[in-house]
Amino acid sequence: MNSTAYEQRRSQIEHYFDRTAADAWARLTSNEPVGRIRATVRAGRDTMRATLLSWLPEDMRGLRLLDAGCGTGALALQAAQRGAEVIAIDLSPTLVKLAADRMAEERPQLAGSVTFLSGDMLSADLGTFDHVVCMDSLIHYDCEQIVQALASLAPRVRRSMTFTFAPRTPLLALMHSVGRLFPRSDRSPSLSPVAYAALQRQLQQHPGLQGWQEARMQRVARGFYTSQAWEWSRT
Repeated sequence: MNSTAYEQRRSQIEHYFDRTAADAWARLTSNEPVGRIRATVRAGRDTMRATLLSWLPEDMRGLRLLDAGCGTGALALQAAQRGAEVIAIDLSPTLVKLAADRMAEERPQLAGSVTFLSGDMLSADLGTFDHVVCMDSLIHYDCEQIVQALASLAPRVRRSMTFTFAPRTPLLALMHSVGRLFPRSDRSPSLSPVAYAALQRQLQQHPGLQGWQEARMQRVARGFYTSQAWEWSRT
């Protein structure tokens, strides 16, 4: 992987979520009313989160989970309620603080089960895990960068890695093209639509992912939200 390109992209994403759109994401992930377009994104994210959680064990006592790109912490809290020890990390210190504040207010009994951190989700300092979930945290990276990120995580994961990617579809391409015509379209870092076949081939061929196999897959499409979940597990 071109580490310079990855770091530049990571910096763009951090800037967006921590400075440009923190307030918007705080509202999107709350129960406050939002506009029609954002309502479809909220519904899509809720469905995606439920899908990813359904792929994790119902009883997670004794298991360690990495919520890579935790945002405001909704998935982390639900995993902790199942008994998991959760490391929840995000590039945005602002969103991480919001997540920790929400936990303290809404789920104070989980304080010892979730550790919220801001930083790089690929850091080896985070330790080893039974499961890793990357919900919409890799959708801004290209195919090669996604594969390299998963290969970097793989040696430290005992059971499964689940991630989402932006599938390359005609409709999604059209929506991105239309979006670029509007003012302030540069507020968010653009998604990087990925062709499924190319991603599958690179994942299967990467030496760092030998001993891993593809498992469940589910696409969620709700209005302006389209994302595809994919689970890989150890053989």
